[in-house]
Amino acid sequence: MAEDVVYVGNKPAMNYVLAVSTQFTRNAKEVVIKARGKAISRAVDVAEIVRNRFMPEAKVKDVKIGTEEVTTEDGKTIRLSAIEIVLEK
Repeated sequence: MAEDVVYVGNKPAMNYVLAVSTQFTRNAKEVVIKARGKAISRAVDVAEIVRNRFMPEAKVKDVKIGTEEVTTEDGKTIRLSAIEIVLEK
């Protein structure tokens, strides 16, 4: 089974809430919300908005946190915090 993943970036949180809701309406059993760096707080907001306003039946199945090494455009390697929030219906 392919994972349904929503990558959170710089767009407004409601864009990602719509993406998660769409995955669930297409009969996805679980959706993974992924984010790095400054987008982590937005990813948490997305998960909470989905759970509290749109799909009260959705539960947080798992949360994973970690660090990823990313190479910037100028060749430097930096470390970014990362989060994965798994919601299930």
